[in-house]
Amino acid sequence: MSDGALEATERQFLSLLNSASDGLSIQLSLYSLPNIPRNEFGASHVIRHYSSVEDLWNTQLDGLIVTGREPLTPNLEDEAYWKSFTKVLDWARENTYSTIWSCLAAHAATQYLDGISRIRNGNKRCGVFECARLSDHPLIADTPSSFMLPHSRWNGLPEDELMRCGYRVLTRSADAGVDTFIKHCRSMFVFFQGHPEYEYNTLLLEYRRDVTRYLKGETNVHPLIPRGYFDSDTVAALTILQEEAISSRREDLVIELSGILENINIESTWHATAVRIFGNWLRYICAQKKRRSAGKATVETQGVDALMPQL
Repeated sequence: MSDGALEATERQFLSLLNSASDGLSIQLSLYSLPNIPRNEFGASHVIRHYSSVEDLWNTQLDGLIVTGREPLTPNLEDEAYWKSFTKVLDWARENTYSTIWSCLAAHAATQYLDGISRIRNGNKRCGVFECARLSDHPLIADTPSSFMLPHSRWNGLPEDELMRCGYRVLTRSADAGVDTFIKHCRSMFVFFQGHPEYEYNTLLLEYRRDVTRYLKGETNVHPLIPRGYFDSDTVAALTILQEEAISSRREDLVIELSGILENINIESTWHATAVRIFGNWLRYICAQKKRRSAGKATVETQGVDALMPQL
């Protein structure tokens, strides 16, 4: 994660795992890749709370969650941490029951595994999008046939290439594309292009950050208002401010932006579904751990779904 998102991302995943645990005992350990530029706060936080990824190789973990951060290079393979990232992926394939690859990590993982390149969109796909359930896979058991999930990304993965390379798409948004997909590599790899872990105000904070960057001249494109997220009155006020900012970019408009965004009510319409998906993921790990400890160490890829507990 970026320095500014460290604490928030930790809190989001920990809260979601706690909500999804349903009595299961979870021990969470934090690891950091090397060669990631950090400011003073970020470097201090990582030193105090994270273990080196080198400690991972001799550690026994049941599951792993790998998050992403804004890339510094056009090609992910040119990122300073790429070699360490691919080593983590190879390790996770053989040493976890399941690993989640979140957002940018999903893009990096599919690029390394199968050479699938992400495609940049004309605008950032940001908002809460309706996703359709395409499968009866147990990972999404007991979720509605359609549900809302946040997305916040410039890039996406082509569904036809994913399917050609053996990935199984579980959920898709008509407006945001592929949402959740999986691939069995001994470990079950779960890929999220969206952000089920987001808190109710995460998209708000990201939008304020992106608009502020535009008003300060740090970017040349004014961000789109997140879809399906703000109430109609807030959208109207933000639209007027956007038009003013584009016609006359001024840093003092940040004050007006903050005034619009403060004290508005946002409902986390995706939280219940996110809890269900992560609960299913935890139960999958428990089921696989039991079976392998009972001597069934090898699970045929085509039989994994049948070995899931019925929820």
